[in-house]
Amino acid sequence: MKTKSARSKSPAEARKPIRTELPPAAKRTRTRKKAAAEKIPAKKSAAKKDIAASYNAFKEFEGQRYTGMKIGRMHRWYYDKGEWQEKKITPEKWEFTYNTVKRRKGKAPEGSGVPVGTEYHWYVLSHQTATKLDANSYTIAMTGVKYKVAHKRAATGKWSASDKAQRKKLIKIFQEMIAELEKDPAAEAPEPAKSIAKKENSLPGQAARRQGKKKIHKAEVVAL
Repeated sequence: MKTKSARSKSPAEARKPIRTELPPAAKRTRTRKKAAAEKIPAKKSAAKKDIAASYNAFKEFEGQRYTGMKIGRMHRWYYDKGEWQEKKITPEKWEFTYNTVKRRKGKAPEGSGVPVGTEYHWYVLSHQTATKLDANSYTIAMTGVKYKVAHKRAATGKWSASDKAQRKKLIKIFQEMIAELEKDPAAEAPEPAKSIAKKENSLPGQAARRQGKKKIHKAEVVAL
């Protein structure tokens, strides 16, 4: 008995992709994952806006209002290869100029900070340690403080304080620094309790206590 042979597929039919339907549960899972993936950029965008708003919001420190980074936070910068020029004025005094570009480690929050073109006047007080490596090379380490004296607005090109006001601020900075340096570290540090007990138990301390007792006893006799 002859059986019908299966009809061979044409080349066009062989090239057609085979469609397979996903089960309902798999479809739902796929839909949820897609929706979650779409929400992530929205959440990141909202978080960036919150950071920028917090950065630009007014804050207060010891009665003074300010904007920008909160007190206690840190910046980290990388300085490009710059040029330091110095001129000897006296055996111990040099004048210098330094020009370079500093670049932030990481990125500033989008939408935060002052407009491009804003200029700052800082005054830097620093210790600089230079260690000679060879005839033409030194390692440099600096630690210190910098004070904001004024800023120039990008839109107007005007400084936030006049030259006279900036000089007054510098004088105040120097006065505060001098007062800080004149403080006696030994006078500020409290004497340890062990040291006080040791003094009291020493021979001069015991003699002083006996002398004090004698004075008290004599005063009691006179009172009687």
